[in-house]
Amino acid sequence: MALHGGIRSWARETGLVYLLYFLTAVAGQALLSKGFSLAGAVTNFASVALYILVGILLYRLFRPTSNVLSAIAALFNFAGSAMTLMALLHNGNAPVSPLLFFGMYCLLIGILILRSGFLPRALGWLNAAAGIGWFLFLAPLHIHFLPVAIEILGFVAEAVLMLWLLLKGVEEQKWLGRGGPGSRAVCAS
Repeated sequence: MALHGGIRSWARETGLVYLLYFLTAVAGQALLSKGFSLAGAVTNFASVALYILVGILLYRLFRPTSNVLSAIAALFNFAGSAMTLMALLHNGNAPVSPLLFFGMYCLLIGILILRSGFLPRALGWLNAAAGIGWFLFLAPLHIHFLPVAIEILGFVAEAVLMLWLLLKGVEEQKWLGRGGPGSRAVCAS
């Protein structure tokens, strides 16, 4: 994806891919729940492919903040996506829960947002909290409302980030100041 019209436009395109991920993930689950197993499986595979693309796009977006941390976050996205694909191929069974990787991914995205300066800090805190929530989700806690609250938090955190990118993009001057392409600043990792 080229930087057509600047980073703000490119960030909005990232938000659009994020939205497509959300829509296909929901559609895949809806199709499966209605008994359309082949269509649901294909749609779920498409949603995983879109989430991998989101990971690549967010890596590129946050690379000026920290190349290393952004790359590590992308690797957690890929690992979680690989576990999700394994679960899809093996009737819901994966060697490790994808949430272990997606929890770390959300936490790292939250940290990158907090460090970036070109997105609102509230988005960073929300995504970091969602990441921690996914770890709690995996814990053997016996509080019956907690899993639902964590799922809602995770959905809201990623949905708000997606909507922000889609509608607002990023503060272009601050992104360029972090060392994005076209700037003279050096990116510190």
